[in-house]
Amino acid sequence: MARSRNDMGVAMYRLTLRNKLIAVLRSAGVLLQTLLDTAENHVDTVMLGYTHTQQAQPMTFAHYLIAVFDSVSRDVKRLQAAYETCNRSPLGAAALTTSGFPVSRSRVAELLGFNGLVENSYDAIGGADYLGEAAAALQLSFLGIGRFVQDLLLWSTQEFAAIRVADPYVQISSIMPQKRNPVSLEHIRSLSSSGVGTASTVLQMLHNTPFGDIVDTEDDLQPHLWHSLKLSEQLFRLLSVVVGTLEVNRELLLERARRSFATITELADTLVREKNVPFRSAHSIASAVVKAALSRQLDASQVTGELVDEVAEQVTGHRLGVSPELVARAMDPVHFVQIRKLPGGPASTEMRRTIEERKQTLKAAKSWLDEQTKHTDQADAELNRITEEWNL
Repeated sequence: MARSRNDMGVAMYRLTLRNKLIAVLRSAGVLLQTLLDTAENHVDTVMLGYTHTQQAQPMTFAHYLIAVFDSVSRDVKRLQAAYETCNRSPLGAAALTTSGFPVSRSRVAELLGFNGLVENSYDAIGGADYLGEAAAALQLSFLGIGRFVQDLLLWSTQEFAAIRVADPYVQISSIMPQKRNPVSLEHIRSLSSSGVGTASTVLQMLHNTPFGDIVDTEDDLQPHLWHSLKLSEQLFRLLSVVVGTLEVNRELLLERARRSFATITELADTLVREKNVPFRSAHSIASAVVKAALSRQLDASQVTGELVDEVAEQVTGHRLGVSPELVARAMDPVHFVQIRKLPGGPASTEMRRTIEERKQTLKAAKSWLDEQTKHTDQADAELNRITEEWNL
C-alpha cells in the first residue's frame, strides 16, 4: 500500500481537523444570520457610539451589529483558509520520500475527499502549519467574541439599561431575588479566554520544534486544537441565541443620545457649511458651547441659537446669527445619523444596502460549506462503492 505510520497519521489528523472546521463554520453561519436579522430590526435604533469608553457620536444598533458581522465574517474567511490548507492529502509520502511502488497519490486524495496533495513528501509529514493556521484563526475569533460580549455585559447593567438578556440565559441569585445575572454572556467571555489559551498552547507546542516528523505535533498536541474547535462551535451557537433574544431599550437609547453632546461634531460641521466658518474656529466654538452648557446645567437638547451666538462672539469677536432651527437640527441625533450616508455610514438607507450586501456574503459562505460537504460525501460514497466491489 506504500504507507507509513508517518503519512497515515498526518492524514487522519487532517481528516479529523477538516470535519471539526466544517462544524465550526456552520455554527459561525448561524451567528452571522442572527446578527443580520437583528441588525435589520434595528436600522433606526439610534444609540451612542463610544471611543475610549466615552460618548463619541450617535450611530445605530444596526451599524454596531454589522461591524460585528464583518469581524466574524473575517473569522470565517480565516477558518475557510485553514480548511483549504488542511484539506490536502499527505498519503503516498510514506516515511518522507514517497515510495518505489507505483501508487497514485492523486487517486487516493480524490477517494478521501481531499482537494489536492501536499505535494512535497517531506512537507507532507513535516509541515505543521496547517495546525498553526487553524489555531491562529481560532485565537482571533475568540478575541473578537470576547470584545463583543464585553460590550453586551456593560450594556446589560442596570445603570446602562440598554439591553436585557432573555430569561433563559440569566441566572437568579440564590439570596438576592432581584438579581438577573447574565451568566450566558459571562460564560461566553470566560470560555473565549479559555479558547485563546488552548489555541495558544497549540502554537507554543510547535515553537522551536524540528521541521520534520515529530511526536510534538501528534497525540499530545491534537486534543488542544480539538478542544478549541469544540469551544468555538458551542460559543458561536450560544452567542447566537443570546443575541437573537435580546430586548433593546430603543426609547432610552434615543433619549440618552438626545441629551448627549455627542452630536456637537455636527454643530461644528453646520457652522462650516452654513456660516462659512473655518473648521478650526467652528471646533473651538462647539467646544466652548459644551463648556458653557455644562456650566449652566444644560443638556444637548437645551442648546439654543442664542447660546451659540453668545459663545461665537467670545471666540471670534462677532455673532453668527444662527437660527434656533439650525441649532436644533444640528443637535438632533437622528439627523446626525441620517446625513452620514457615505459607504459604511449609519444612515438607514446605507444600512439597508449594507445588510442586503451582507446577505449575499453569507449566502456565498453557506454555498462554500455545502460544496465542501458535498465533495467529501461524494468521495465517501465512491470509496464505499469500490470497497464493496472488492469485498474489502
